[in-house]
Amino acid sequence: MKVLSLNVRGFAVKGKFGWVRNICISEKPFVAVFQETKCGTIEDGWVNALWGGPNFGYVQKEATGSSGGLLCIWDSNEFDIIDCNGCENFIAIRGRWVRSGQESVIVNLYGPHNDRGKKALWDSLEQLINSVDAPWLLVGDFNEVRMAEDRLNSQFIQGRADIFNEFIVRCGLIEIDINGRKFTRISDDGLKFSKIDRFLVNNSFLQLWSDLSVIALDRHLSDHCPLILRDKIIDYGPKPFKVFDEWFNCEEVDKIIMEAWMQPIRGSRKDCNFRDRLKNVKLALKDWSSRKFGGLDKEIEAFKKKQRNRN
Repeated sequence: MKVLSLNVRGFAVKGKFGWVRNICISEKPFVAVFQETKCGTIEDGWVNALWGGPNFGYVQKEATGSSGGLLCIWDSNEFDIIDCNGCENFIAIRGRWVRSGQESVIVNLYGPHNDRGKKALWDSLEQLINSVDAPWLLVGDFNEVRMAEDRLNSQFIQGRADIFNEFIVRCGLIEIDINGRKFTRISDDGLKFSKIDRFLVNNSFLQLWSDLSVIALDRHLSDHCPLILRDKIIDYGPKPFKVFDEWFNCEEVDKIIMEAWMQPIRGSRKDCNFRDRLKNVKLALKDWSSRKFGGLDKEIEAFKKKQRNRN
């Protein structure tokens, strides 16, 4: 499962359409949601070109003049739409994941800038969530932060954050942390940073996708980072070697590690030298462990056999 979210800040900007198209083609999201499209009515051919293929469905909220606009696109082979509704600041699509047959509601939202509009949006979403018992995913540009650390060089208002956090708690929502990036938006002058884009899910959604993670891509042509929610566990590769706590109860272990670490290493690259030293330690510990504990399995089996004979 993969969901792409981006405040695109206007598709009409030169190069913006091609940039987003390349993301859709390379990442192949099941669902993609966009905020601030600044588009009027769009046609199937336009979405087909953006999506990079014919197997899609979409729904949009047209921009008001030259501001706003929401767009949701989904891979019809992965997500089967049932219905949708919304208002000025969000689109909620209810559908079924084709592979599992499970239903979910995905909300693409763009938060207002004023306090009254924010409060109205949180109230509307809370009412909607309470009316439908389903796995929920709320995603987009919330235009609000949760704590002071979510802003840099811009004003933090505790009261607004409190109202937002209370909404999250009342709805039983959980935020999926973003890997490798503290802020999701940078102002045009490069001075102000904020984390206002996010993914919120409820427990029912987590039961469908238990290993969720969010990554942020490079901003490039928008002041917001494209965010990708996925259910893929990141594999950092095999560990350099296994270490058992029991080994450190043996006095000779420290000496074995030190001698292996200090063995001469050929080469000039520091990263390769570090890698080769770890290999030396691994081989030394493996050899020592085999000599010291290699016969344990046989001893255990012999003990079990002895006990069976007694019985």
